[in-house]
Amino acid sequence: MVDPKEDFLYPRTSYRGKFEPGNLVFNANLQEFAQRVNYICNLETSGKIPSDVAYQQIKDLWKVLKQSFKDLGLKEQPPKDLE
Repeated sequence: MVDPKEDFLYPRTSYRGKFEPGNLVFNANLQEFAQRVNYICNLETSGKIPSDVAYQQIKDLWKVLKQSFKDLGLKEQPPKDLE
């Protein structure tokens, strides 16, 4: 059983894309990225960390996410309305 507090703090949505292991892993990485960016933005907005620190932390997280995309061997796909 999932703890309601855990579910509130770390919400997960079900994956709706093409089912492939790499896509599933990247989706989890993307959700974690979004949660961390949200926390950093909240800390910056509340004055707990300065803007330049928040920017650098988000930039570092982006680099990690971008590298995970490459490591998983995923390819950028055009939007469906352009196909």
